[in-house]
Amino acid sequence: MKLTHPLLATTLALTLAACGQPSAVAPDAAAPTAPVAGTPTGTDSYLVGFRQPLSAQNLGGQELAAQAAVQAQAITAAGGVISSQWADISAAAVRLSPAALTKLRANPSVEYIEQEAVHRAQGRPSGTSDARPASALAAQGSTLSAQRLGAQALYAPSGEFTWGDNALRVPALRAAGYTGASTTRVAVCVLDTGIDGNHPEFQRKLTGFKNFVTTETNRNDPYALNDVDGHGTHVAGTVFAQYGAGTGTTGLQSGMDAAGVGGVATGANLFVGRVLGDTGSGSSSGIINGVNWCVAQLKSQGGTQDRVVVSMSLGGGSKSQTEQRAYTAAYNKGALIIAATGNDGAAVSYPAAYTQVAGVAAVDSNLAKADFSNFGTQVDLSGPGVAVLSPVPLGQGTAASASGGGVTFADVQAADKTGRGSFTGTVVAAGGTNNEFCGAGTRNAALNGNIALIARGTCSFEEKTANAVASGARGVMIYNNAAGALGISLTNTYAVPVLGIQQADGQALLGKLPTTGTVAVTSADYAYLDGTSMATPHVSAAAAVVWAAKPTLTNTGLLNLLTSTARDLGTAGRDNNFGYGLVDPLKAITGQ
Repeated sequence: MKLTHPLLATTLALTLAACGQPSAVAPDAAAPTAPVAGTPTGTDSYLVGFRQPLSAQNLGGQELAAQAAVQAQAITAAGGVISSQWADISAAAVRLSPAALTKLRANPSVEYIEQEAVHRAQGRPSGTSDARPASALAAQGSTLSAQRLGAQALYAPSGEFTWGDNALRVPALRAAGYTGASTTRVAVCVLDTGIDGNHPEFQRKLTGFKNFVTTETNRNDPYALNDVDGHGTHVAGTVFAQYGAGTGTTGLQSGMDAAGVGGVATGANLFVGRVLGDTGSGSSSGIINGVNWCVAQLKSQGGTQDRVVVSMSLGGGSKSQTEQRAYTAAYNKGALIIAATGNDGAAVSYPAAYTQVAGVAAVDSNLAKADFSNFGTQVDLSGPGVAVLSPVPLGQGTAASASGGGVTFADVQAADKTGRGSFTGTVVAAGGTNNEFCGAGTRNAALNGNIALIARGTCSFEEKTANAVASGARGVMIYNNAAGALGISLTNTYAVPVLGIQQADGQALLGKLPTTGTVAVTSADYAYLDGTSMATPHVSAAAAVVWAAKPTLTNTGLLNLLTSTARDLGTAGRDNNFGYGLVDPLKAITGQ
């Protein structure tokens, strides 16, 4: 193959000399190599980066392919097995034994070798795992407190519009015709755990889908089981749930509109790349392959889309030079990449912390920072991320109801690891100080065969529930110690219904004992989730809506517009908690 760049020829010669192999036919530079079976035992996953004496922009396709072929030879000569290779960033994902690792590190053409990182979905069920004092509730992003649906919240749901829709002024956007639909084709490419394409909210309007988790079988069809975790469906719903398309009364959460919920960018084109597996985690290489697939949808890269927003509700893992190369290359090709900052209440995680990636923090319905939301200089924008209601795979969510003393309670919340089913029986006060039923191993024989009524208080929900179930309770009601709904997260899974009710209902029921009550937990098609994962699709969808309205903007110009028109929160100007503030797509488009 003829090479027109002398420096490239020199680099190839050095690589060939180091690996002691003749030249070979070059692979397709535009696609990663397929995974190779038969990896030797005792190996581990690494990312290998070769020196880049010339930028990929200065090399033609044939030259990139030739360079990649020689780099592949260096890897195989050292005893490595390639799982993915990316010609345009001179890098590869490789399985290496200790001996192969040592040999490859000695190659002068290799710039670095790093262990492959694992990233995880950054969303979780709404609720709290610990008992907090009532005075702290309003500050907790991970609680389903009164701010979620209560009148005192700055933003509340109305009809199909979620509180997040209303915070982003989606009703006004839709009234003005700003939905992401345009003669300029704008796509949101969600990289996550997959999607339930059969959910009515999506109306089978998915434009593209691809699975990049090669270790799991039968996950390649968006209209068959692929989103076992459910996170990706929820994220996609925030972007794209169609108005008037819900599942009806049987799969709804309490208080929902019968038509379901609506997304922020229903007129955009939705692509979903499955880069996180059944457990909600995925490798660097799979995620890079997903990013490259998203970027390949651009017309400039041979695809059908004029603009692409890559939405990544994932994070964690250590910094990676290969990942930085990949995001820089994707950004340079014209995509806007948006990622969750993470839920550790600590420094911004990767990929949001990389340059060329916009980091998104989470706020609650009062526009306060969610307690879990990561912070730092890499936070660019904020989005709704607490108690976000969106579709989940059909039947995968849970809905709860409860009654007692002749009263049916409102805003009942199922615990995240509750059992399903219905039980009617006698309601019994669990006992203990303030009826909190605390103390590991505490038992009450009166609960056997009945429904335990317990106050939220000084010990965890797990401790209360474990005590009640071990006492033989057939159902558990925990009532709040402050106004508003109560979400519950548990450590262990239980076979009986476990749910949270409001403080007033619990205290009133306590005064009526003994009496009969009912607890029920059924399947649902929607769920409330918390996380920067939930904030990210709000921002990604907003970006798509603005890009469709202002198609001449570059990705840099779009991000600058979004940050300059964001609603300032916290300290005046940009800060480490909110970035430039809450994304405001209507102001970005209209200036108002």
